[in-house]
Amino acid sequence: MNKFWLLLLISVISLTSCTNNAPKEEWISLFNGKDFTGWDIKIKGSELNVNYKNTFRVEDGLMKVRYDQYEKFNNEFGHIFYNKPFSNYKLRIEYSFVGEQCPEGPSWAFRNSGVMLHSQSAASMGVNQDFPVSIEAQFLGGDGIAERHTSNVCSPGTNIVMNGMLITQHCNESTSKTYHGDVWVTAEFIVRGDKAIYHILEGDTVLSYNYPQVGGNSVPDGYPFAEGTLIKDGYICLQAESHPIDFRKVEIMELKEDKK
Repeated sequence: MNKFWLLLLISVISLTSCTNNAPKEEWISLFNGKDFTGWDIKIKGSELNVNYKNTFRVEDGLMKVRYDQYEKFNNEFGHIFYNKPFSNYKLRIEYSFVGEQCPEGPSWAFRNSGVMLHSQSAASMGVNQDFPVSIEAQFLGGDGIAERHTSNVCSPGTNIVMNGMLITQHCNESTSKTYHGDVWVTAEFIVRGDKAIYHILEGDTVLSYNYPQVGGNSVPDGYPFAEGTLIKDGYICLQAESHPIDFRKVEIMELKEDKK
């Protein structure tokens, strides 16, 4: 073999080796499909980790929100928190709305749930606090007729910036399509600390915004951070807002901090 072909062969082998050794995206499951290990429950009106009327449960490998033990819904808004904070990450959640809404659930909560990003901890919530200070990536299911976007953003105790403008409106819609019926939807999010958050469905970015920060009328009395404080990290929690929902996957991939 002449010198040219030998060098070419070495280059190909080196390139293949580098490609094979390149870091791969590794998703870590936050939900083990068996129990709530690593999770904390907080339901309005109940102390930390009191699972009022078995609202949250694990069955058939799914994390479920159910209301079959309720006579009616009386604003017992619930959240289940993974007990480790995150800052820079990708998040992937598979969810499906099922069944009928709990009697006397608010009309806006029909097929309504979500995942809270950069949330305060479960332990820091007041007993009668409705929602944690957080950025809510809102999940909405269709009613079979009207258009209803999902992967929207709502802001309990927070504000965001979009297109260079401070947004104080509580909820802002994405450009997603509507998902009617009891179908599985995969929602993904890229969270870059206090700089930017992206909502992704079926490979398309349907919403993006910047500079999540404390603000608005829903900040609890005595909250330890002033209005305008940027939120760089926090907890991830899933909602229970009166409509049954299943979560099949909750997966995260931590990212290096974006220095830009």
